[in-house]
Amino acid sequence: MSNNFRHPEIVEIARKTGKVTVEDLADHFGVTLQTIRRDLSELADEGRLERVHGGAVMPSGTTNIGYEDRRLLNAEAKTAIARACAARIPNGISLFLNIGTSTEAVAQELLQHEGLMVVTNNMNVANILATNPKCEVIVTGGHLRRSDGGLVGTLAAQTIQKFKFDLAVIGCSALDQDGDFLDFDIQEVNVSQTILRQSRKTYLVSDHTKFSRSAPARIASLADVDAFFTDCAVAPELAASCTSWGTEVVYAG
Repeated sequence: MSNNFRHPEIVEIARKTGKVTVEDLADHFGVTLQTIRRDLSELADEGRLERVHGGAVMPSGTTNIGYEDRRLLNAEAKTAIARACAARIPNGISLFLNIGTSTEAVAQELLQHEGLMVVTNNMNVANILATNPKCEVIVTGGHLRRSDGGLVGTLAAQTIQKFKFDLAVIGCSALDQDGDFLDFDIQEVNVSQTILRQSRKTYLVSDHTKFSRSAPARIASLADVDAFFTDCAVAPELAASCTSWGTEVVYAG
């Protein structure tokens, strides 16, 4: 197995467990300790892990991991979440899809829908839905974030303010145990908050790995969305809070 295949899986293991060790990874991949040490050093040089004695940990929660790593991370769960979410989206509505690999997965599940008007600040979502001739696609404009095809900034927010969406489907970078969902980019947070204000109903799509991550900027609370689609049971305290808020929790897969 080449390091091109090992690296995303190493990052995923680190995200799930908080730390990886050289010995455990060598056993897992069936390679030498020296090979794993080289992998971890390369990942540290790229800012995706931080080296510690005997292994590595996730970096501090101030920058997001790379887009391709995010796309591969928990991909099967994202697909299951997207299918569950898409099943709740009727034909013939106005819909907003924001930035993120989870919302891109939802877009993929909407290719057979009809009569949708989809507005997005995600170039990847626009490209996916461009293949559905029965779907109208509107791109917000804004500052292009080349790392993931996201459009952020004042122009994106101003475009969104011109609409009132039947439904918005949004993602996030991290979820706190108190139900706050978070992001890394302040400009994206402003856009996401504008989406929430301009939507009659909002769904959040997020897999369980977001509960083990941190990010510095608060978007909103699960109390502010109508349904939360995820792949694993949330903590009992948060589940009780969602019930009190009237936020439906939908478990996919």
